[in-house]
Amino acid sequence: MGIRVEATPNPNAMKFTTDKVIFEGTSSVSVMPGNTSEYEIMNDLMKIEEVDNVFGYQNFITVNKQLDTEWDQLSPKVLEVFEKHGY
Repeated sequence: MGIRVEATPNPNAMKFTTDKVIFEGTSSVSVMPGNTSEYEIMNDLMKIEEVDNVFGYQNFITVNKQLDTEWDQLSPKVLEVFEKHGY
């Protein structure tokens, strides 16, 4: 199993794609600051201090970071959450 990390047109967002389905169906899931989700992986990502918001659809989650955060500091924390949830 692996997680592919891809840049997006937004330098404050990175796309984390798995080879497993995370979200069933055709609805997307997003969590903004102060909100929670029925998906524990999304809630765990939002617990990371440097994460601003998250968006997920089928087999990927896009993580938006705080403006003053560097990806080399944040990515390992995000990957740790994916691993915790079996991805």
